[in-house]
Amino acid sequence: MRILRFFITKIFLKRWILVLGMIILLFLANYLSFTTARSIISTFEGYQEIETMNQEGTFIANLDPDSKTDFEKINIDETQKVYEYLNNNYTYALQADGFITSLYNEYKMEVSFNYINEEAYKINQYRLSQGNHLNFNYKFNKEKIPVLVGAGLATTYPVGSNIEITDPVTQQLVNLKVQGVLKENTHRSNFYAPNSKNYFNFSIFLPVNQEFIQSAGLDLHVNGLMDIALLDSTEEKAMNLKEHIQENLGLKFNFFNQQENFNYFEDYYVYSLKIICTITLILLIIIVCLATWNTLISIRLMIKDFTINLLVGLSYSKLRAIFYIYFGILFSINLAILFAITAFNRYGFWLRKDTMFATYGIFGLISMDWIAFVIVLFIDFIIGFTIVELTIKKIKRIPISVGVLN
Repeated sequence: MRILRFFITKIFLKRWILVLGMIILLFLANYLSFTTARSIISTFEGYQEIETMNQEGTFIANLDPDSKTDFEKINIDETQKVYEYLNNNYTYALQADGFITSLYNEYKMEVSFNYINEEAYKINQYRLSQGNHLNFNYKFNKEKIPVLVGAGLATTYPVGSNIEITDPVTQQLVNLKVQGVLKENTHRSNFYAPNSKNYFNFSIFLPVNQEFIQSAGLDLHVNGLMDIALLDSTEEKAMNLKEHIQENLGLKFNFFNQQENFNYFEDYYVYSLKIICTITLILLIIIVCLATWNTLISIRLMIKDFTINLLVGLSYSKLRAIFYIYFGILFSINLAILFAITAFNRYGFWLRKDTMFATYGIFGLISMDWIAFVIVLFIDFIIGFTIVELTIKKIKRIPISVGVLN
């Protein structure tokens, strides 16, 4: 312990400004590594989830970003015509998320109403922690609507309970019956950015059938078209729908298959990853050089004390252990700070009542966070190993006689 204190105070912290700079650079490298690893994991999960849409004959709509649209000119009669055309000529998957409403719950979170038709429900295959799956064969305004609730609402609205509320898209008083509870952190990845997710812990899933569509307002009609997916279709039929929507609503939609969406995403995502990885690699190289140089310079300045320690029994194996303990402490401090920031960010979604991003996990962290931490820990181990072994190799080249003569 005495020797460790000597090395930390007299050698490692001899130039504390350099040490502080190294800690800052190490934190930046850790943060970039963590962010990149988590993004890649999230993207991989998104690819696996959306792969079910990557089928021949599946075309996904999105509003042309270059088109000029005037949503105020769209009326309900026109959107009804579009959905009648869809129902008569196409098999399609519709899911519209994020219609926020106020509904009492113990966490005082706003609740997101998510609307999904049977085809989309079959594709997503959402898993339940309890209860039964959705039933789409109900009579709107004549029967209770069977719904699923997110894990965050399960204690307030358990399976079998009733919810009476004004529906955000029909503006009618509806009676909902909780059919099942979604598993914690059930989510949906974006078709065009698989690394982006919406979480459904505070959501209510309403089954959409033709009667419901007819009773819904413009918000659901228009938002439902934004990500609508044609199933078992052809490019010609997709173009026919595109023309029909443009003629009736004045909205210009593109219809791409999922592989085209993946290709578009990869064009800018891979480029961004290359830039971040390059910056991270440069930072890590600087850290290795700075740490090694600072340690060697400090040892040369304290060569007399260092030599005395070697002469009275300090071996190079003990010196190596001291180095590993010291850099282990530095890396642990950085990881603790990174952990605290990540946990606070996750907790921040709860503080801000951010319904679509509030998640459950150990210390607030979800699986992708923990995997990313393990990756950062592995990178730190490689960096620490490189610094220590390189430093020991350099130290062995310092003649002890120089210290004795001094």
